[in-house]
Amino acid sequence: MPFNTPTYGHRHRLKIGLLGGSFNPAHEGHLHVAREAVRHLGLDQLWLLVSPGNPLKPANGMAKLAERLASARRIADGRRIIATDIETRMGTRYTRDTLRGLKRRFPRVRFVWLMGADNLIQLPRWGRWQEIIHAMPMLVVPRPGATRQALAGRAAKRHQKDRLPARAGLCLATMRAPAWILLPVRENAASATALRRRILEGTQP
Repeated sequence: MPFNTPTYGHRHRLKIGLLGGSFNPAHEGHLHVAREAVRHLGLDQLWLLVSPGNPLKPANGMAKLAERLASARRIADGRRIIATDIETRMGTRYTRDTLRGLKRRFPRVRFVWLMGADNLIQLPRWGRWQEIIHAMPMLVVPRPGATRQALAGRAAKRHQKDRLPARAGLCLATMRAPAWILLPVRENAASATALRRRILEGTQP
């Protein structure tokens, strides 16, 4: 693997969480989610997948990939939480292609996809979104003002029978998709949009 992965016996299959995003820039909210996911799911690692470009987000105001990757690496520890531009190196831009590519590259890894509740709301707008749901188990992360709407939305309703109780977190990576859990943690109000605004205003160091 192209990362500093832990070494285990040959029978151990690594459990790795995938948190994708623009990270424009990365912030304490991302780190909070990463740490809670590692703890709740018993992950060996969590990868911050810094997107080369989100098709659903405007290019205006988007920092260069190198800057966004650097900000993600600042909140990562390089051992348990890893920031990577592997999507760029694989040449993928759409989530369905990224997940398929990672599973092909690392066939023995048990992956879990992390998705914010705000993204779960708009998931049906994503290309071939059902392929994402069926690619690997999913952890839905609470987001202020979005969690209740997400749970009442089209994607969650369609896959209500696939939702597992939070106590099943340690087993989620071993589950066959579709399977998902809502991460039982407080919502974190940190956002990249607010952070960029404070930087422009000169109130963010």
